[in-house]
Amino acid sequence: MADSTTVTVAAAPEAHAHHPPHLHHHFVSSEQQFDAAKLGMWLFLITEVLLFSGMFVAYTVYRVWHPEVFADASQLLDWRLGALNTIVLLASSFTVALSIHFAQKDEKEKVVVLLLLTLLCAAAFMVVKYFEYSGKFAHGVFPGAGYAPFGEDHGLNYADFDFPYAPQFFSIYFVMTGIHGFHVLIGMGLFTWLVTRVIRGHFSAEYYTPIELTGLYWHLVDIIWIFLFPLLYLI
Repeated sequence: MADSTTVTVAAAPEAHAHHPPHLHHHFVSSEQQFDAAKLGMWLFLITEVLLFSGMFVAYTVYRVWHPEVFADASQLLDWRLGALNTIVLLASSFTVALSIHFAQKDEKEKVVVLLLLTLLCAAAFMVVKYFEYSGKFAHGVFPGAGYAPFGEDHGLNYADFDFPYAPQFFSIYFVMTGIHGFHVLIGMGLFTWLVTRVIRGHFSAEYYTPIELTGLYWHLVDIIWIFLFPLLYLI
């Protein structure tokens, strides 16, 4: 019994010695840890889908009730800015996918560059959204009871859009794009955090889980915008 206990105690430190630094003690392998983390991320993304699904349902209901109002009110949205932001986000999905690819190859410099490009695209998206929001606020286009359009811009007389149920359209517009923009800001914070960790050598071909999970999150953010753009700006 004594010999058996001694062997067991001696074997434990030896077993832990083979664990890489990123592997938590309650996982038996890096693969198991990655699968658990990925499952957790997918569950989180499902909750995000449910969040936006409720807003899409609200949009659908109000549009069925007042289709002509939504068609007319959407004229105050600049589809060119929406299209630009769509291109920016599609480009960012490409760069983040490439960053995961090069992380698998352990090419740290390329990962840093691609993550920075993704961060730059996200920042460009928010800059465009800032100008879009500020243009609306400058003409009294606010959500809900604050909706009181005035003035002219690009040949449009904003006062002509002060008709019943237009405030509901812009309430839905600001809520949906605002929450989406908040998710973009979270992504920017995550990419900044990843860049600092990559520079410090925390990731390798053996361990790049945070990069891949952040990439999954970012792809969802992009997919949601791909639905928002035509629904709000084009139809």
